[in-house]
Amino acid sequence: MKLIADSGSTKTSWCLIEDDKPDMYFDTEGFNPYYVSSEQITASILEKLPATINADEITGVYYYGAGCSGDKNHIVENALKAVFSHALIAVEHDLLAAARSVLANSAGFVAILGTGTNSCIYDGETITHQIDSLGFILGDEGSGAYIGKKLLIDYGRALMPEDIRALFWDTYGLTPDNIIDNIYSKPLPNRFCAGFTKFIGANIEHPYMAGIVESSFTDCFDKLISLYPDYASYSFNCVGSVGYRFLPILTKVAGSYGMHVGNVIKAPIEGLVKYHGKLADASGSARSAGQLISP
Repeated sequence: MKLIADSGSTKTSWCLIEDDKPDMYFDTEGFNPYYVSSEQITASILEKLPATINADEITGVYYYGAGCSGDKNHIVENALKAVFSHALIAVEHDLLAAARSVLANSAGFVAILGTGTNSCIYDGETITHQIDSLGFILGDEGSGAYIGKKLLIDYGRALMPEDIRALFWDTYGLTPDNIIDNIYSKPLPNRFCAGFTKFIGANIEHPYMAGIVESSFTDCFDKLISLYPDYASYSFNCVGSVGYRFLPILTKVAGSYGMHVGNVIKAPIEGLVKYHGKLADASGSARSAGQLISP
């Protein structure tokens, strides 16, 4: 039995693959090793792992996650080893998950627009060019956290239209002091900010809401996407709930920068299951997402 996982900062999507049985999908909270420890990840998985799954029977875990690169991989690896003690484990960046899910073995450009932002050029096997999004505090233009910050800034400074301000208060009952406390004193402020994209999405017909999203995507293209060499020669492929939710606005902004929007999906897990299935079919046995680490 093998597990494939795709983890953003907010949610992790899992799929259990077992011979001659239907694939089993389930979710846990997201794990970004920049914000959580190995112990926190282990505790969360143990709490949310379906009772029908025996962790000792898992032979391989192929995990793609936000923030998974360099030394941060060890945080996730150690957490997974603590749960799946008999499994071989491979940890890769969620950007590679995005590329494999929408492009498979084809070359192209892919971005993540979810809680955070990321982007790269992919040659069909590996990521060949990546410009750092710089994370929640310094960058992540176009992400849910970035869009949410714009909304909260306008609320805190009384810059939003009065009808939207009243609706925000009726929905959340948050004062500016409450918001500052959540961002500066509590864990996972990126997730807190990104949560307000649901409010924006529910009221996207209001010109103010659409304007926040459009300006956020414009910032993304202006400060990140357009920095790639010959960026307009690629189609804009995208993974993530924010790109998926606001696709009409994304298409408009991409077009203004000369990019055609290609494949846009909400989550990569099903594409990853297909990708690994094709690898297994081609080789006669399951192949890893990357370098497998022995338990």
